[in-house]
Amino acid sequence: MKKLRLSLVVAMLAIVTAASAQLNLGIKGGVNMSNFYGDELTDKNMKIGFHVGLAADYDFAPSMAIQTGLFFTTKGAKYSGSLGTVSGDITVNPMYLQLPVHFAYKQEVTPGTRIVFHAGPYVAYGVGGKSKLKVSSGSSSTESEGVNVFGENKMLKPFDAGLGLGVGAEFSRFLVDVGWDMGLVNISNSSSGNVKNQNAYLSVGYKF
Repeated sequence: MKKLRLSLVVAMLAIVTAASAQLNLGIKGGVNMSNFYGDELTDKNMKIGFHVGLAADYDFAPSMAIQTGLFFTTKGAKYSGSLGTVSGDITVNPMYLQLPVHFAYKQEVTPGTRIVFHAGPYVAYGVGGKSKLKVSSGSSSTESEGVNVFGENKMLKPFDAGLGLGVGAEFSRFLVDVGWDMGLVNISNSSSGNVKNQNAYLSVGYKF
């Protein structure tokens, strides 16, 4: 009986050790270039933002992995217009906590260096952010106080979800990644509005 218990303990330790060896945690952060898209949105300007968070990479088979994590990320859009000598800029800056779940295929190109192709869904929830209006006329300009974008009777709904894809490289413990997220959920609080997020990003990271 004691030998059986010892065997079970050893087997459980072996399973935990193997699982831990396949799970890699790290940190990632970088630059966002975001905008809205929808039925009546034709603006092509990108708003610059950022993202940062904890990344997790689970290698479940040779050359294949599940990539996830939890990231603080800024999205939104910037619109510009003018009428005569008066010009204005509206910046919408929603901030989210975002959880992606991507399938990744990793191709080794040299020892310690792998190219990574990944794609999958994401979910996000708005945790803050404001919209600002800046109006200029000649040499003078005025800027309105920021207005919250999330909340009851506000501009945007907090829940967002969509699809993402990207390509990156692993240099031993260092990571570089470029990708694009396309929102599939209408985040407008207006009954007649159709607004969705889209965001391109560049990330760098480090695996512990």
